[in-house]
Amino acid sequence: MRAVIQRVKNASVAIDGNTVGSIEKGFLVLLGVADSDTEEDLAYMVKKITNMRIFEDENEKMNLALKDVNGELLIISQFTLYANTKKGNRPSFIEAGAPDFSKKMYLEFIRQCRALGFKTEEGEFGADMKVSLINDGPVTIILDSAQR
Repeated sequence: MRAVIQRVKNASVAIDGNTVGSIEKGFLVLLGVADSDTEEDLAYMVKKITNMRIFEDENEKMNLALKDVNGELLIISQFTLYANTKKGNRPSFIEAGAPDFSKKMYLEFIRQCRALGFKTEEGEFGADMKVSLINDGPVTIILDSAQR
């Protein structure tokens, strides 16, 4: 499982011109799933992301987690995180998970974040989405559960 986490002042996602999810201060998470991902990968990513301390404290040190700042989550499915660009100029997405499995893992990721008490908004799996954000910092972190 791969994720790009962006610390944001706000973010939203629209489909066909209609906003389907929006957050204020928190994380925009682009989430990709591979067929080899397990429940352990999912649990690792939920724990790592929701506990990541990348908000500044009173000393301007990145020391505060999402819960410390009443942060929110916007989770967007992103199969292109598994793009393989080794050959030629057209990416291959063969490493991305099958749609049914990926959707199940994506929805479970969202469910677990909500179960932890975080306001969690979402895009629509497989839809053509337009994502807007104000990146805070900018702070962008890339995680891969295979590298834990």
